[in-house]
Amino acid sequence: MPTIRPKDMLPSDVAKDLHSERPHPTPVGVKKRVLPLFLLLMGPGLLAMIGDNDAGGVVSYAATGIQFGWFLFLPILLLLAPVTYTIQEMTMRLGLVSQRPFPVLVIERFGRFWGYFSLLSLLAENLLTLMTEFIGMSIGLSVLGIPFMTADLISLVLVGVFALVGKYWTKERLALLVGVLNVVFVAVAWLAHPDGAAMAHTFSSLQIIRNQSNLFLFYAIATVGNAVAPWMIFFQGSAVIDKGMTHTDLRYGRMDTALGSVVQVVIAASIIVCGAALHLYSVHHPAVLSAPVAMLHGYLVQNGAWVRDLFALGLFNAGFLASITISLSTSWTFAGVFGWAKSLDDHFRQAPKFYGLYIGGLVLAALLVLLPQLPLTFLAVLTQVIAGVLMVPLLVLMTRLTSSEPLMGMYRNSRLTKWRAWTIVAVMAALTLWLLLHLL
Repeated sequence: MPTIRPKDMLPSDVAKDLHSERPHPTPVGVKKRVLPLFLLLMGPGLLAMIGDNDAGGVVSYAATGIQFGWFLFLPILLLLAPVTYTIQEMTMRLGLVSQRPFPVLVIERFGRFWGYFSLLSLLAENLLTLMTEFIGMSIGLSVLGIPFMTADLISLVLVGVFALVGKYWTKERLALLVGVLNVVFVAVAWLAHPDGAAMAHTFSSLQIIRNQSNLFLFYAIATVGNAVAPWMIFFQGSAVIDKGMTHTDLRYGRMDTALGSVVQVVIAASIIVCGAALHLYSVHHPAVLSAPVAMLHGYLVQNGAWVRDLFALGLFNAGFLASITISLSTSWTFAGVFGWAKSLDDHFRQAPKFYGLYIGGLVLAALLVLLPQLPLTFLAVLTQVIAGVLMVPLLVLMTRLTSSEPLMGMYRNSRLTKWRAWTIVAVMAALTLWLLLHLL
């Protein structure tokens, strides 16, 4: 039986209209179907953005709030929303128009060095990030009294089974349902919000910047790295192809990406506020910055078991969803480069290398987090910093590809998009250089 794509599920007149490349009046009935079509086609952008608030990101955002309060970093997050949209819109558009994975295009246009650089960057960053996901999931389950090693195994089984059950459509809808649970961080921010004294105390962050500029810069780049992680480029570009979307779906892809950008910022801002609630507590209990377990204990002491348990649920949920999306970004990318079967509509026997890489990465990450004396919070923040650094060359390649007229045709970057993209590259490169100069 042939694979049924979302486009095949549409009425014939609507599908024909959407695939037409020439401007023409829209039939009355089609206008009324905009919302149903959007609901049908949304998913890749929203999942990339929601998955971006992963377990490592949750710990990193919370640690940022604990360290600096909310005063300085909420404006940074708001500025990052258009940045994230710009990058992911280019990613989505490149996938829709070219119908080929990002590294394949890099190899064709810029040579094997840059193609394999993008592959190795993805592999290294995704392994580190997956480790933080298993840490988050295991610690999230620890509030139920489950030992860390057992929780690690349970998390591995759950994430592994998820990819092996059902077709693309089923997996995408289930993943979106899981992503909705991230709303618990909004609830925690409301229940554990910083009191007036804590809010006033966050102005001391300005003094921290003057005295510890390296620390502020480290967390700033971590915030950027969490908002624009490299795996998101590989995931959304491959997801739109596997979903069966084409350049005629560009309007809905942009709506999906824009919605994801807004949701990502709202959740991330809520997590920083959650961390800021422990800002004053950390002055007398600095251990709260050393490990997520101490962070959960801080919520227990300050706000009670209910808030602690909600935060733990959000931490597990964030790690669970991100483990799926990050692992898929690796499998889709490598399968696309080496010509393996790579659709989530395929069974394991039809795409053994694709699913083997998915499971293999999960197993390796789950084993590595069992190493004794891992600096968990530092690892989470460091992973986001590395992501921010690696994004610079990847974004240069992405901008050049999406600006290519032979490749993109009428869908190439506009002048405004190119200006925004190169500005983002310049700012991120400057932040990276500034950090390196301060560390040397």
